[in-house]
Amino acid sequence: MMITIKDLIYALTCLSFSIIVGAAVYEHLAVWPRAYAAPPLSLSMFQGEYGLNSGAFWTKIHPVTLLLFITTLILFWKSARRKTILIVFIGYIVVMVTTFLYFVPELIDITTTEYTTAIDESLRSRGALWEKLSLLRLAVITGLAIVLYFGASKTEGVNN
Repeated sequence: MMITIKDLIYALTCLSFSIIVGAAVYEHLAVWPRAYAAPPLSLSMFQGEYGLNSGAFWTKIHPVTLLLFITTLILFWKSARRKTILIVFIGYIVVMVTTFLYFVPELIDITTTEYTTAIDESLRSRGALWEKLSLLRLAVITGLAIVLYFGASKTEGVNN
């Protein structure tokens, strides 16, 4: 079996998308339960000179993944993999749009709340809702990743 450049690009797309899934799983296991435990006190991990800045990761991985998806789609446009790549790519775009419209603005609003030791129940509620919706978003991208991996098993045959 010979690995082609096209297959390598497809594999890199799968890898990049999986890195997104893995990072989201990490944040849901290690960051969000602590961040939303007793806000705004628990949000101090995001504030100050040495606060957690996960945006530095997300703003780099998404453009790379989008570029890989576009390249993969172009390379496999006349193959049996096109439909799979399109489904996952469109799903990813929908997730990115909802992230841009709701998740990022809400997260910024919550995490930049002024520090105080008094627990704010409304803030805790907003954080809990954000986390539940984000878990749903994680389930969607995990499903999309699985579909993308299954697409790798499709032969190079031309779509009819």
